[in-house]
Amino acid sequence: MKQFVILLFSASLTFGLAGCQNETPKSAEQPAAPQAAAPQAPQAAAPMAAGQSGSVTETMDAGGYTYVQVDTGSEKIWAAAPKFDVKVGDPVVVPQGMIMKDYHSKTLDRDFPAVYFVDSILVGGAEAAMTTPSAASSSQMPGSTGAPQTIETDVDLSGIQPATGGKTVQQIYEDPAGLSGKNVKIRGKVVKFNADIMGKNWLHIQDGTGADGTNDLTVTTATTAKVGDTVLIEGTLVTDKDFGYGYKYAILIEDANVTVE
Repeated sequence: MKQFVILLFSASLTFGLAGCQNETPKSAEQPAAPQAAAPQAPQAAAPMAAGQSGSVTETMDAGGYTYVQVDTGSEKIWAAAPKFDVKVGDPVVVPQGMIMKDYHSKTLDRDFPAVYFVDSILVGGAEAAMTTPSAASSSQMPGSTGAPQTIETDVDLSGIQPATGGKTVQQIYEDPAGLSGKNVKIRGKVVKFNADIMGKNWLHIQDGTGADGTNDLTVTTATTAKVGDTVLIEGTLVTDKDFGYGYKYAILIEDANVTVE
C-alpha cells in the first residue's frame, strides 16, 4: 500500500512539473517588430476609414518601419509602414490598417496609445491630384446615379480644335467601354497640374465639351506642363482604375505622351 501511495505521489509531482515547464510565460511587453505582434482588438480607438489624410507632425524610423504622427484636422493619430521617405509637414494619406492599442516599441523605448500598421503610406499631396475618390469613382460613368465630379476653372477653353484622328472629352465619356485599353489622342488645355506623385505628373485637361462630371479628363505622364497650356495627348485609356487609399478613376489616360503646343 505504501508503495502505491508513493508511486501515485511521484506521478502527480511529475505531471505538475511538466505542466509548469510547458506553460508559456506571458510578457507584458509588445514585440519590437510590428509584423511579429499579435493584433489586439481596438477599444479606445476605431479603425480609420480608407484614405484618411493629414499632415505629418512627427516622424521616426525603427525596426525597418517609419512611424508618423498625422494631424487629420480633428485628431492626431500614429501610423507605421515599411520604411519610406517622409518629413514633418508632408501631406499623407493613410489607408485602413490594423490597430495596435497601448503599443510599446522596444527599439524606440516608447509607448504609443495606438498605432495603425499599414502596408504603405502615400506621401505628396495625393488628395490634390486624385480628385475622384471612391464616392466619385466607377459610379461616375455617364448615366450613373453618383454625384458628378466638377473642376471649376478660369482657363479659356474657347477655340480648341479636336486632334486629327482624335477624340473630344465628351466623346471619350460617351464610349469608355469601347475605348478601354486603346490608344487615344486628344487636344485640350491643362486646368490642374500636380507634379511627382507616385512617380508621375498628373494633369487634368478640358476642351470645352461635355457637361459637369463629364468635361474633365485625368492624365498621368512624365511630361511637365502648367495650367493654361494647350496640350496634345496620346496614351492608353483605362477604366475603373483603383490606386487604393479610396482613390479610383472611372476614366484615366495613363502614362501619356504629352506635347505642349
